[in-house]
Amino acid sequence: MLIREEKESDWPEVFAVNQAAFDTPAEANLVNALREQCDPIMSLVAEEDGTIIGHILFSPVRLSGRPDLRIMGLAPMAVLPGYQRKGIGSALVQAGLEKCRALGIGAVVLLGHVEYYPRFGFVPSVRYEIRCEYDVPEEAFMVLELQPGYLTGKGGIIHYHDAFKNL
Repeated sequence: MLIREEKESDWPEVFAVNQAAFDTPAEANLVNALREQCDPIMSLVAEEDGTIIGHILFSPVRLSGRPDLRIMGLAPMAVLPGYQRKGIGSALVQAGLEKCRALGIGAVVLLGHVEYYPRFGFVPSVRYEIRCEYDVPEEAFMVLELQPGYLTGKGGIIHYHDAFKNL
C-alpha cells in the first residue's frame, strides 16, 4: 500500500471512497467543497494496486481570539468498506499527522470515535478548555498537540470552514 498526496486525477475515486464509507454523500460533497473554497488543505490517499482505497483530509480551523495559531481539523477520513479494519485508516492518520508536523502545524482537532483516536495521542479538547462551535459530545471532540505546550492557556472555541455547515 502507498500513501501519497492526492492529485486532481484522483478526485472521482476519492469521492467514491467517501461516498462508500459513509451513510450519505455529505462527506464526499464536503471534500469537494473544501477543495474549492479552502486553502490550504492537505489531502492524502491510500492506494493499492493502482486503486484508491482510503482518503484523509486536513483543513485549517480557527481558535477564537487566536488567529496566530496554526491548527488543522482532521475530517473526513474514509476507507472503502472492504478494506476497513486492516490498518489503512491508522496509516492515513499517522502519515497525515507526520505531514502536519513537518509543515509546522501546532495542533490537530477532530470529532471522532473515542475508542479509535486516542491511540494516536488525541485527548478530549476540554483538557485545554477548547470546545467545538457545534453541539457535539464533549468526549468525542479531541485534540492532539503536535508541538508540546502549543495550546496551554489558549482555550476557546474551534471554528471550522463554512463548508462544514452543510454536513
